[in-house]
Amino acid sequence: MDRHDGPLWQQIERILAGEIAAGAFKAGERLPPEAALARRFQVNRHTLRRAMATLEEAGLVRIEQGRGSFVQETVIEYPVSRRTRFSAIISGQHRQPHGALVRAVDLPASAEMARALKLRGGQRVIVLDIVGHADDRPISLVSHCFPRSRFPDLIAAYRTSGSITAALARHGVADYVRNHTRVTTRMPDALEARILQQSPRQPILVTESVNDDLDGRPVEYSYGRFAGERVQVLFRP
Repeated sequence: MDRHDGPLWQQIERILAGEIAAGAFKAGERLPPEAALARRFQVNRHTLRRAMATLEEAGLVRIEQGRGSFVQETVIEYPVSRRTRFSAIISGQHRQPHGALVRAVDLPASAEMARALKLRGGQRVIVLDIVGHADDRPISLVSHCFPRSRFPDLIAAYRTSGSITAALARHGVADYVRNHTRVTTRMPDALEARILQQSPRQPILVTESVNDDLDGRPVEYSYGRFAGERVQVLFRP
C-alpha cells in the first residue's frame, strides 16, 4: 500500500472490495481474522476496523460479534402467496432447506394468538419454534401456533415427519392457505441475533400470518423473524 494514496483504511477497503468482487472470497465465507488482516496490511486494528465498517455499510460483508466478518450472501426471495411452504421456496432457489425444532410447548393462548385463531380466553395452543435454514445458514425463526383442541398430537406428528404440512394432514387438514400476512421491521433481541447469526445492529423482518383450512377455519398463527440482510419478502397473488 502507498501511504500517499489516501487514508490507509480507504485503501484497505478498496483492496478487499476488489477481492470480493473478483471471487477471492465466496458468498458466506469468513474473512481472515482481524489480527491476520492487520498484519497483512501492516496497520493497527483501529484502522482495519474502520475499513471493515465501511465494507459492512456498503453491504459487502457482515460483522458478527464474537464470530468474525463474512462475505454477504445473495439475498433470498421469500414469496408469500396463497400457499406458502418454506421447503418449496428454498428448494426453488437451488438451496437445501432444513428446519430445526428448538422448542415445542403446550401453553395458554396469548391475546394475539386467541384473536388470530378465533379461540376463547384460556384455550391452549401448541407452539413450535423452528429455525429455518437455507443450506447451512439460518434465515428465519418462526413460532408456529395451533389450537390444541383441534391438533392435540401435533408435537409428536411433527417430530415424526419433520413437516408442518404432514403433521396437519395427520389431523385431517389436507391443505391450508394464507389468510393474511403482516410485515414489519425492528431490531433483534440478543437471542434472535444469535440464532439468526447476524449483527444485533441490523434489523430483522417480522411477519405475522394466519393460515386457514379450505373451509375458512384458522389452523395456524405464525410469528416469524427473518434475517433482514439475507431475505426479502415478495407478495404474490
